[in-house]
Amino acid sequence: MSAEIDFYELLEVERTADEKVLKSAYRKLAMKFHPDKNPGCAESEAKFKQINEAYACLSDPQKRAAYDRYGHAAFQQGAGGGQGGFGGGDFGDIGDIFETIFGGAFGGGGRQQARRGADLRYDMEISLEDAFHGKETEIAVEVSQKCDPCGGSGATPGTSARRCNLCGGHGKVRAQQGFFMVERACPNCHGRGEVIESPCKACRGEGRVDAEQRLQVNIPAGVDNGTRIRLAGKGEAGPFGAPPGDLYLFLHIQRHKVFEREGTTLLTRCPISFTTAALGGEIEIPGLDGKVHTIEIPAGIQSGKQLRKRGGGMPVLQGRGIGDLVVEIHVETPTKLSARQKEILREFQATETGEECPQSKGFFERIKDAWTDLTE
Repeated sequence: MSAEIDFYELLEVERTADEKVLKSAYRKLAMKFHPDKNPGCAESEAKFKQINEAYACLSDPQKRAAYDRYGHAAFQQGAGGGQGGFGGGDFGDIGDIFETIFGGAFGGGGRQQARRGADLRYDMEISLEDAFHGKETEIAVEVSQKCDPCGGSGATPGTSARRCNLCGGHGKVRAQQGFFMVERACPNCHGRGEVIESPCKACRGEGRVDAEQRLQVNIPAGVDNGTRIRLAGKGEAGPFGAPPGDLYLFLHIQRHKVFEREGTTLLTRCPISFTTAALGGEIEIPGLDGKVHTIEIPAGIQSGKQLRKRGGGMPVLQGRGIGDLVVEIHVETPTKLSARQKEILREFQATETGEECPQSKGFFERIKDAWTDLTE
């Protein structure tokens, strides 16, 4: 990289410029000095490369932080009289360098804290009735748990881990890389700061073992498909006595024979006879609450009409109130008629004037008018 021209000056921005300003300045200059717009101009081509070099550095937060602190020296071979800046040396991860610069590596270390155990997921199916009333149930989960014989330490009972001689118990070792002092996890104790000389036979020094865990679970009334229940501290045990993770219970509601659910609303489709649709009446729907809900059918109801019964739906999760029951009406045309029923219907048909079914009358009148317009 260039060691002479300041990157901020190249892009014509202030050192405090944010990402949006940087991008805008870069695009403007890149279009100005692009080789396609300046064919055969070596100066424009060189300027274009410098602009790209500057933007590649300043648009990367880590590279920009290093550049702001060390300038071009941060990217040069042999910087600081040592081995390799960012372009050389035996770095396992560039993140090690930035952790060293900004993570306080020059002010003393400390051994790594043992990570908490992993969170776990458990998928569970329940009925719509269980979702309505709530439920207490027991589940069994195969999970890593703290080893009882060693108490999670990983050492044979009666013994204990000793301080790591390589890192002196800090869990980290340092190495000089040019003008950087790099810290890494100790390869001997893997960052713990301690070494187990006599591993526990039950857990082989891990401090945890796999075992079945049986848990009582309380499912509250009103849960929905995809509801997540967190069981704190019931996930995998952490290594070497570290805190356990959490267990997340994901609920899946089974399909119901009668009802569909939309939030707190229960929906059902109910067929009725055409005589009930014409004359009106009542239907009874047994609800999930154990009550029988009476639905009034108004005379002349049409298929697809929805009737609402307040308070016949699902309870509100962790709240007050109950949703509604919605009944969608479907008028069923009879397919099996006795001779007498057919005779009655023919008598009724003979008395029809068209006013009984205004939608049908209106439709055929529009058809008639359209046909007349075509034939005139």
